[in-house]
Amino acid sequence: MATATLLPATPSQAAAGDNPGALRPLTSSSELAKLQLVEHRVPTASLDNLASLMGTSRGVSQVLASANHPMRNAASCDSTESAALPVDPQAESAYCWDSGDATTQDWLPQSVTSSGDADNDGSWGDNKVILAGWTNRTTANGEMARVAFIDANDPSAFKYRWVLLTVPLNGGTDYKALKSHMGGMSWYQDKLYVTSYDTDADHNVMYVFDMGRILQATVNSSAVGKVDGGWSADGYQYVMPAIGSYSLAGGGCSTASDNNLPCFASISLDRSSTPDSLVATEWFSSSGSGGPARVWRYNFSTSDAGWLSTDSSNDANATEAYETSAVGVQGVLSHKPSGASEANWYVDDARGGVGQHGILWRQNSSGAMAAANCGTDTAYACWGKHTESMSYWWSTGRVWTLTEWAANADAAWEPTAIPERVLYSVPLSSIDSSLDN
Repeated sequence: MATATLLPATPSQAAAGDNPGALRPLTSSSELAKLQLVEHRVPTASLDNLASLMGTSRGVSQVLASANHPMRNAASCDSTESAALPVDPQAESAYCWDSGDATTQDWLPQSVTSSGDADNDGSWGDNKVILAGWTNRTTANGEMARVAFIDANDPSAFKYRWVLLTVPLNGGTDYKALKSHMGGMSWYQDKLYVTSYDTDADHNVMYVFDMGRILQATVNSSAVGKVDGGWSADGYQYVMPAIGSYSLAGGGCSTASDNNLPCFASISLDRSSTPDSLVATEWFSSSGSGGPARVWRYNFSTSDAGWLSTDSSNDANATEAYETSAVGVQGVLSHKPSGASEANWYVDDARGGVGQHGILWRQNSSGAMAAANCGTDTAYACWGKHTESMSYWWSTGRVWTLTEWAANADAAWEPTAIPERVLYSVPLSSIDSSLDN
Protein backbone atom coordinates (compact mmCIF):
# COMPACT_ATOMS: atom_id res chain seq x y z
CA MET A 1 0.00 0.00 0.00
CA ALA A 2 1.25 3.51 -0.80
CA THR A 3 2.28 5.63 2.16
CA ALA A 4 3.20 9.27 2.66
CA THR A 5 6.03 10.91 4.54
CA LEU A 6 6.17 14.41 6.03
CA LEU A 7 9.60 15.98 6.47
CA PRO A 8 10.73 19.41 7.65
CA ALA A 9 12.14 22.15 5.49
CA THR A 10 15.52 21.82 3.84
CA PRO A 11 17.64 24.87 2.97
CA SER A 12 19.24 23.42 -0.16
CA GLN A 13 18.00 21.98 -3.43
CA ALA A 14 16.78 18.41 -3.07
CA ALA A 15 18.17 15.68 -5.28
CA ALA A 16 15.76 14.25 -7.81
CA GLY A 17 13.26 12.08 -5.94
CA ASP A 18 14.20 13.37 -2.48
CA ASN A 19 11.62 14.95 -0.21
CA PRO A 20 11.90 18.74 -0.79
CA GLY A 21 10.61 19.73 2.66
CA ALA A 22 8.59 22.86 3.35
CA LEU A 23 8.10 25.89 1.16
CA ARG A 24 10.35 28.85 1.98
CA PRO A 25 8.55 32.23 1.89
CA LEU A 26 10.02 35.02 -0.24
CA THR A 27 9.13 38.33 1.34
CA SER A 28 11.86 40.83 0.52
CA SER A 29 10.98 43.65 -1.85
CA SER A 30 13.95 42.78 -4.08
CA GLU A 31 12.75 39.19 -4.55
CA LEU A 32 9.13 40.18 -5.19
CA ALA A 33 10.25 42.87 -7.66
CA LYS A 34 11.62 40.10 -9.92
CA LEU A 35 8.04 38.83 -10.31
CA GLN A 36 6.48 42.17 -11.28
CA LEU A 37 4.63 42.24 -14.61
CA VAL A 38 3.72 45.07 -16.98
CA GLU A 39 0.37 44.80 -18.73
CA HIS A 40 0.02 45.51 -22.45
CA ARG A 41 -3.30 45.55 -24.32
CA VAL A 42 -3.82 45.37 -28.05
CA PRO A 43 -5.99 48.37 -29.07
CA THR A 44 -9.61 47.34 -29.49
CA ALA A 45 -9.65 49.10 -32.85
CA SER A 46 -6.91 46.74 -34.12
CA LEU A 47 -8.80 43.67 -32.92
CA ASP A 48 -12.05 44.91 -34.44
CA ASN A 49 -10.27 45.67 -37.70
CA LEU A 50 -8.89 42.14 -37.94
CA ALA A 51 -12.29 40.65 -37.15
CA SER A 52 -13.92 42.86 -39.79
CA LEU A 53 -11.37 41.88 -42.45
CA MET A 54 -11.61 38.16 -41.69
CA GLY A 55 -15.32 38.00 -40.96
CA THR A 56 -17.52 37.75 -37.89
CA SER A 57 -15.86 36.40 -34.74
CA ARG A 58 -16.80 32.85 -33.85
CA GLY A 59 -17.69 31.47 -30.46
CA VAL A 60 -16.59 28.43 -28.47
CA SER A 61 -19.83 26.64 -29.32
CA GLN A 62 -19.15 26.99 -33.06
CA VAL A 63 -15.68 25.52 -32.66
CA LEU A 64 -17.06 22.58 -30.66
CA ALA A 65 -19.80 21.99 -33.23
CA SER A 66 -17.10 21.45 -35.85
CA ALA A 67 -15.00 19.06 -33.69
CA ASN A 68 -13.42 16.53 -36.04
CA HIS A 69 -11.01 14.50 -33.87
CA PRO A 70 -12.54 11.79 -31.64
CA MET A 71 -10.77 10.90 -28.41
CA ARG A 72 -10.47 7.31 -27.23
CA ASN A 73 -11.89 6.31 -23.86
CA ALA A 74 -9.68 4.53 -21.33
CA ALA A 75 -10.71 1.08 -22.52
CA SER A 76 -9.50 1.92 -26.04
CA CYS A 77 -6.14 3.38 -25.02
CA ASP A 78 -3.00 1.43 -25.93
CA SER A 79 -1.18 -0.45 -23.19
CA THR A 80 1.70 2.05 -23.24
CA GLU A 81 -0.78 4.91 -22.86
CA SER A 82 -2.53 3.23 -19.93
CA ALA A 83 0.85 2.56 -18.32
CA ALA A 84 1.49 6.32 -18.23
CA LEU A 85 -1.36 6.83 -15.75
CA PRO A 86 -0.59 7.34 -12.05
CA VAL A 87 -0.20 4.34 -9.76
CA ASP A 88 -1.51 6.11 -6.67
CA PRO A 89 -3.96 7.72 -6.65
CA GLN A 90 -5.52 6.02 -9.65
CA ALA A 91 -7.09 8.08 -12.40
CA GLU A 92 -10.86 8.43 -12.25
CA SER A 93 -11.17 9.11 -15.99
CA ALA A 94 -8.72 8.89 -18.88
CA TYR A 95 -8.78 9.75 -22.57
CA CYS A 96 -6.30 9.22 -25.39
CA TRP A 97 -5.83 11.26 -28.55
CA ASP A 98 -6.66 10.25 -32.11
CA SER A 99 -4.02 8.19 -33.90
CA GLY A 100 -2.12 11.04 -35.54
CA ASP A 101 -1.87 13.19 -32.41
CA ALA A 102 -1.05 10.22 -30.19
CA THR A 103 2.22 9.54 -32.01
CA THR A 104 3.28 12.79 -33.67
CA GLN A 105 6.75 13.93 -32.61
CA ASP A 106 6.29 17.36 -34.18
CA TRP A 107 3.73 18.52 -31.61
CA LEU A 108 3.91 18.06 -27.83
CA PRO A 109 1.01 18.36 -25.33
CA GLN A 110 1.96 20.72 -22.50
CA SER A 111 -0.95 22.35 -20.67
CA VAL A 112 -4.58 22.00 -19.71
CA THR A 113 -7.44 24.21 -18.49
CA SER A 114 -11.21 24.00 -18.74
CA SER A 115 -14.60 25.61 -18.37
CA GLY A 116 -14.25 24.39 -14.80
CA ASP A 117 -11.67 27.18 -14.44
CA ALA A 118 -13.62 29.71 -16.47
CA ASP A 119 -16.80 29.68 -14.41
CA ASN A 120 -17.81 28.44 -10.98
CA ASP A 121 -20.55 26.21 -12.42
CA GLY A 122 -18.08 24.42 -14.69
CA SER A 123 -19.83 25.27 -17.96
CA TRP A 124 -19.25 27.81 -20.69
CA GLY A 125 -22.77 28.59 -21.79
CA ASP A 126 -24.31 25.17 -22.41
CA ASN A 127 -20.98 23.40 -22.86
CA LYS A 128 -18.42 21.63 -20.75
CA VAL A 129 -15.05 22.26 -22.36
CA ILE A 130 -11.46 21.15 -21.81
CA LEU A 131 -8.59 22.96 -23.52
CA ALA A 132 -5.23 21.28 -24.13
CA GLY A 133 -2.25 23.36 -25.26
CA TRP A 134 0.35 21.87 -27.61
CA THR A 135 3.65 23.30 -28.84
CA ASN A 136 5.37 22.61 -32.16
CA ARG A 137 9.02 21.63 -32.57
CA THR A 138 9.68 21.41 -36.28
CA THR A 139 7.44 23.37 -38.68
CA ALA A 140 8.71 25.95 -41.14
CA ASN A 141 6.74 28.59 -39.21
CA GLY A 142 8.73 28.01 -36.04
CA GLU A 143 7.50 26.95 -32.61
CA MET A 144 3.80 27.50 -33.12
CA ALA A 145 1.10 26.98 -30.50
CA ARG A 146 -2.27 25.30 -30.90
CA VAL A 147 -5.12 24.49 -28.54
CA ALA A 148 -7.40 21.47 -28.68
CA PHE A 149 -10.95 22.62 -27.89
CA ILE A 150 -12.41 19.43 -26.43
CA ASP A 151 -16.17 18.92 -26.34
CA ALA A 152 -16.53 17.30 -22.91
CA ASN A 153 -20.33 17.30 -22.74
CA ASP A 154 -20.59 13.53 -23.17
CA PRO A 155 -18.03 11.71 -20.97
CA SER A 156 -18.24 8.69 -23.28
CA ALA A 157 -17.55 10.63 -26.47
CA PHE A 158 -14.94 13.40 -26.12
CA LYS A 159 -13.99 15.07 -29.40
CA TYR A 160 -11.89 18.10 -30.29
CA ARG A 161 -11.00 20.76 -32.85
CA TRP A 162 -7.66 22.57 -33.18
CA VAL A 163 -7.35 26.37 -32.91
CA LEU A 164 -4.08 28.10 -33.80
CA LEU A 165 -2.90 30.92 -31.51
CA THR A 166 -1.73 34.10 -33.25
CA VAL A 167 -0.55 37.66 -32.59
CA PRO A 168 -2.11 40.61 -34.48
CA LEU A 169 0.18 42.80 -36.62
CA ASN A 170 0.06 46.25 -38.20
CA GLY A 171 -3.12 47.58 -36.69
CA GLY A 172 -5.04 44.36 -37.25
CA THR A 173 -4.24 44.02 -40.96
CA ASP A 174 -2.26 40.79 -40.49
CA TYR A 175 -1.20 38.23 -37.88
CA LYS A 176 1.66 35.87 -37.12
CA ALA A 177 1.85 32.56 -35.30
CA LEU A 178 2.40 32.81 -31.54
CA LYS A 179 5.68 31.26 -30.44
CA SER A 180 5.08 29.51 -27.14
CA HIS A 181 6.18 26.40 -25.32
CA MET A 182 2.60 26.24 -23.99
CA GLY A 183 3.86 25.07 -20.62
CA GLY A 184 1.08 26.93 -18.83
CA MET A 185 -2.49 27.84 -19.74
CA SER A 186 -5.44 29.08 -17.68
CA TRP A 187 -8.98 30.07 -18.67
CA TYR A 188 -10.57 32.67 -16.39
CA GLN A 189 -13.91 34.26 -17.24
CA ASP A 190 -13.66 35.15 -20.94
CA LYS A 191 -9.84 35.32 -20.99
CA LEU A 192 -7.32 32.60 -21.84
CA TYR A 193 -3.80 33.01 -20.42
CA VAL A 194 -0.90 31.24 -22.15
CA THR A 195 2.77 31.29 -21.22
CA SER A 196 5.30 32.42 -23.82
CA TYR A 197 8.81 31.37 -24.86
CA ASP A 198 11.86 32.22 -22.76
CA THR A 199 13.33 34.16 -25.68
CA ASP A 200 10.28 36.33 -26.43
CA ALA A 201 11.68 39.48 -28.05
CA ASP A 202 9.41 41.74 -25.97
CA HIS A 203 10.11 39.84 -22.73
CA ASN A 204 6.48 38.73 -22.62
CA VAL A 205 5.94 35.83 -20.25
CA MET A 206 2.19 35.48 -20.84
CA TYR A 207 -0.22 36.27 -23.65
CA VAL A 208 -3.94 36.84 -23.20
CA PHE A 209 -6.73 35.77 -25.56
CA ASP A 210 -10.47 36.49 -25.68
CA MET A 211 -12.79 33.49 -25.95
CA GLY A 212 -15.20 35.67 -27.91
CA ARG A 213 -12.61 36.52 -30.56
CA ILE A 214 -12.06 33.31 -32.50
CA LEU A 215 -11.66 33.90 -36.23
CA GLN A 216 -11.96 31.59 -39.22
CA ALA A 217 -9.28 31.11 -41.88
CA THR A 218 -10.38 31.25 -45.50
CA VAL A 219 -7.36 29.76 -47.30
CA ASN A 220 -5.97 26.28 -46.66
CA SER A 221 -2.18 26.62 -46.94
CA SER A 222 0.96 26.23 -44.85
CA ALA A 223 1.32 30.02 -44.47
CA VAL A 224 0.17 31.91 -41.39
CA GLY A 225 -1.43 35.31 -41.89
CA LYS A 226 -2.68 37.38 -44.84
CA VAL A 227 -2.17 35.62 -48.17
CA ASP A 228 -3.41 36.01 -51.72
CA GLY A 229 -7.11 35.33 -51.66
CA GLY A 230 -7.65 35.60 -47.89
CA TRP A 231 -6.31 34.36 -44.58
CA SER A 232 -4.32 31.23 -43.81
CA ALA A 233 -3.46 29.39 -40.58
CA ASP A 234 -1.12 26.55 -41.54
CA GLY A 235 -4.11 24.45 -42.55
CA TYR A 236 -6.11 25.05 -39.39
CA GLN A 237 -9.66 26.36 -39.68
CA TYR A 238 -9.66 28.64 -36.65
CA VAL A 239 -7.26 31.20 -35.15
CA MET A 240 -7.30 33.17 -31.89
CA PRO A 241 -5.50 36.53 -31.97
CA ALA A 242 -3.91 37.73 -28.71
CA ILE A 243 -5.62 40.71 -27.09
CA GLY A 244 -2.77 41.52 -24.73
CA SER A 245 0.32 40.32 -22.91
CA TYR A 246 2.30 40.63 -19.70
CA SER A 247 6.05 41.24 -19.74
CA LEU A 248 8.54 41.16 -16.89
CA ALA A 249 9.15 44.67 -15.58
CA GLY A 250 12.85 43.89 -15.12
CA GLY A 251 13.54 42.68 -18.66
CA GLY A 252 14.20 39.22 -20.04
CA CYS A 253 13.95 36.02 -18.04
CA SER A 254 16.69 33.43 -17.53
CA THR A 255 16.64 29.76 -16.52
CA ALA A 256 20.25 29.88 -15.30
CA SER A 257 19.23 30.07 -11.63
CA ASP A 258 16.45 31.18 -9.30
CA ASN A 259 18.32 34.44 -8.67
CA ASN A 260 17.33 35.73 -12.11
CA LEU A 261 14.03 36.97 -13.48
CA PRO A 262 11.83 33.86 -13.76
CA CYS A 263 10.84 32.16 -17.00
CA PHE A 264 7.23 31.12 -16.58
CA ALA A 265 6.69 27.36 -16.87
CA SER A 266 3.22 26.39 -15.67
CA ILE A 267 0.26 28.46 -14.48
CA SER A 268 -3.14 27.62 -13.02
CA LEU A 269 -6.19 29.22 -11.43
CA ASP A 270 -6.88 29.25 -7.69
CA ARG A 271 -10.53 29.91 -6.82
CA SER A 272 -9.95 29.16 -3.13
CA SER A 273 -8.10 32.46 -2.67
CA THR A 274 -9.71 35.86 -2.10
CA PRO A 275 -9.83 37.27 -4.70
CA ASP A 276 -9.36 34.54 -7.30
CA SER A 277 -5.72 34.33 -8.31
CA LEU A 278 -3.30 33.03 -10.92
CA VAL A 279 -0.41 30.91 -9.63
CA ALA A 280 2.81 30.22 -11.50
CA THR A 281 6.05 28.28 -11.31
CA GLU A 282 9.38 28.33 -13.09
CA TRP A 283 11.08 25.20 -14.41
CA PHE A 284 14.58 23.85 -13.98
CA SER A 285 16.03 20.54 -15.13
CA SER A 286 15.24 17.41 -13.15
CA SER A 287 18.97 17.33 -12.33
CA GLY A 288 18.29 20.15 -9.89
CA SER A 289 21.19 22.21 -11.24
CA GLY A 290 19.17 25.42 -11.49
CA GLY A 291 18.48 25.78 -7.79
CA PRO A 292 15.14 25.89 -5.95
CA ALA A 293 12.17 26.83 -8.13
CA ARG A 294 9.86 29.70 -7.26
CA VAL A 295 6.07 29.42 -7.01
CA TRP A 296 3.99 32.57 -6.68
CA ARG A 297 0.59 34.20 -7.23
CA TYR A 298 -1.08 37.27 -8.74
CA ASN A 299 -4.58 38.42 -7.84
CA PHE A 300 -7.22 38.84 -10.52
CA SER A 301 -8.96 42.17 -10.78
CA THR A 302 -12.38 42.41 -9.16
CA SER A 303 -13.47 45.20 -11.51
CA ASP A 304 -11.81 44.51 -14.89
CA ALA A 305 -13.17 41.17 -16.06
CA GLY A 306 -10.55 38.50 -16.57
CA TRP A 307 -7.46 40.72 -16.25
CA LEU A 308 -4.89 40.64 -13.46
CA SER A 309 -5.09 43.25 -10.73
CA THR A 310 -2.69 46.12 -11.48
CA ASP A 311 -1.50 49.20 -9.62
CA SER A 312 -1.54 52.83 -10.76
CA SER A 313 1.52 52.16 -12.94
CA ASN A 314 -0.24 49.33 -14.78
CA ASP A 315 1.95 46.73 -13.07
CA ALA A 316 0.75 43.39 -11.72
CA ASN A 317 2.52 42.51 -8.48
CA ALA A 318 2.96 39.10 -6.90
CA THR A 319 1.01 38.86 -3.66
CA GLU A 320 2.68 35.68 -2.37
CA ALA A 321 5.87 33.82 -3.33
CA TYR A 322 7.86 30.80 -2.15
CA GLU A 323 10.81 28.64 -3.07
CA THR A 324 10.33 24.90 -3.44
CA SER A 325 13.24 22.47 -3.42
CA ALA A 326 11.26 20.06 -5.60
CA VAL A 327 13.07 19.54 -8.90
CA GLY A 328 11.80 19.26 -12.46
CA VAL A 329 8.55 21.06 -11.60
CA GLN A 330 6.20 20.98 -14.60
CA GLY A 331 2.84 21.81 -13.03
CA VAL A 332 1.54 23.83 -10.10
CA LEU A 333 -1.75 24.10 -8.22
CA SER A 334 -2.69 26.03 -5.09
CA HIS A 335 -5.77 25.23 -3.03
CA LYS A 336 -6.78 26.34 0.44
CA PRO A 337 -9.04 23.80 2.18
CA SER A 338 -12.08 25.18 3.96
CA GLY A 339 -11.10 26.37 7.43
CA ALA A 340 -7.37 26.01 6.82
CA SER A 341 -4.94 28.77 7.75
CA GLU A 342 -2.88 28.44 4.56
CA ALA A 343 -3.05 27.01 1.07
CA ASN A 344 -1.51 23.74 -0.01
CA TRP A 345 0.70 23.91 -3.09
CA TYR A 346 0.88 20.90 -5.41
CA VAL A 347 3.91 20.57 -7.71
CA ASP A 348 4.80 17.69 -10.00
CA ASP A 349 8.28 16.43 -10.76
CA ALA A 350 7.89 14.95 -14.26
CA ARG A 351 11.22 12.99 -14.25
CA GLY A 352 12.63 12.55 -17.72
CA GLY A 353 13.75 8.93 -17.94
CA VAL A 354 12.23 6.13 -20.01
CA GLY A 355 9.31 4.52 -18.20
CA GLN A 356 9.67 6.70 -15.12
CA HIS A 357 6.61 7.72 -13.16
CA GLY A 358 6.58 11.26 -11.80
CA ILE A 359 6.17 12.59 -8.28
CA LEU A 360 3.33 14.82 -7.07
CA TRP A 361 4.31 16.77 -3.97
CA ARG A 362 1.93 18.64 -1.66
CA GLN A 363 3.81 21.40 0.15
CA ASN A 364 3.09 24.12 2.69
CA SER A 365 4.96 25.81 5.53
CA SER A 366 5.08 22.56 7.53
CA GLY A 367 6.68 20.22 5.02
CA ALA A 368 6.07 18.11 1.92
CA MET A 369 4.11 14.92 1.35
CA ALA A 370 3.76 12.52 -1.57
CA ALA A 371 2.32 9.08 -2.16
CA ALA A 372 5.09 6.51 -1.89
CA ASN A 373 6.10 2.85 -2.14
CA CYS A 374 4.42 2.19 -5.45
CA GLY A 375 6.98 -0.42 -6.45
CA THR A 376 8.79 1.82 -8.94
CA ASP A 377 12.43 2.91 -9.12
CA THR A 378 12.09 5.82 -6.67
CA ALA A 379 10.09 5.72 -3.43
CA TYR A 380 7.79 8.62 -4.26
CA ALA A 381 7.30 7.91 -7.99
CA CYS A 382 3.54 7.27 -7.99
CA TRP A 383 2.26 10.05 -10.29
CA GLY A 384 1.78 9.84 -14.07
CA LYS A 385 4.68 9.49 -16.50
CA HIS A 386 5.97 12.80 -17.90
CA THR A 387 2.93 14.69 -16.61
CA GLU A 388 2.69 18.37 -17.47
CA SER A 389 0.48 21.19 -16.12
CA MET A 390 -2.55 20.72 -13.85
CA SER A 391 -5.98 22.35 -13.61
CA TYR A 392 -8.58 22.10 -10.82
CA TRP A 393 -12.23 21.85 -11.91
CA TRP A 394 -13.80 23.74 -9.06
CA SER A 395 -17.40 22.47 -9.26
CA THR A 396 -16.43 18.77 -9.44
CA GLY A 397 -13.33 18.74 -7.24
CA ARG A 398 -11.25 17.02 -9.93
CA VAL A 399 -7.70 17.73 -11.00
CA TRP A 400 -7.08 17.43 -14.74
CA THR A 401 -3.66 16.90 -16.25
CA LEU A 402 -2.00 15.33 -19.30
CA THR A 403 1.13 13.42 -20.21
CA GLU A 404 3.60 14.47 -22.88
CA TRP A 405 5.69 11.67 -24.32
CA ALA A 406 5.73 9.96 -27.71
CA ALA A 407 9.49 9.37 -27.81
CA ASN A 408 11.11 6.13 -28.90
CA ALA A 409 12.48 3.34 -26.70
CA ASP A 410 15.74 5.27 -26.26
CA ALA A 411 13.95 8.46 -25.13
CA ALA A 412 14.87 10.13 -28.44
CA TRP A 413 12.32 12.21 -30.32
CA GLU A 414 12.62 10.24 -33.52
CA PRO A 415 10.89 7.13 -34.89
CA THR A 416 9.55 4.80 -33.78
CA ALA A 417 7.25 6.71 -31.44
CA ILE A 418 5.83 4.93 -28.39
CA PRO A 419 2.44 6.50 -27.51
CA GLU A 420 2.23 7.53 -23.84
CA ARG A 421 -0.11 10.54 -24.08
CA VAL A 422 -3.16 10.55 -21.84
CA LEU A 423 -5.54 13.26 -20.62
CA TYR A 424 -6.79 12.21 -17.20
CA SER A 425 -8.53 13.38 -14.03
CA VAL A 426 -8.11 12.54 -10.35
CA PRO A 427 -10.28 13.90 -7.51
CA LEU A 428 -8.28 16.25 -5.33
CA SER A 429 -9.68 14.34 -2.35
CA SER A 430 -8.06 11.16 -3.72
CA ILE A 431 -4.74 12.95 -4.08
CA ASP A 432 -4.94 14.10 -0.47
CA SER A 433 -6.05 10.66 0.74
CA SER A 434 -3.09 9.04 -0.97
CA LEU A 435 -0.86 11.19 1.25
CA ASP A 436 -2.51 10.03 4.46
CA ASN A 437 -2.41 6.24 4.14
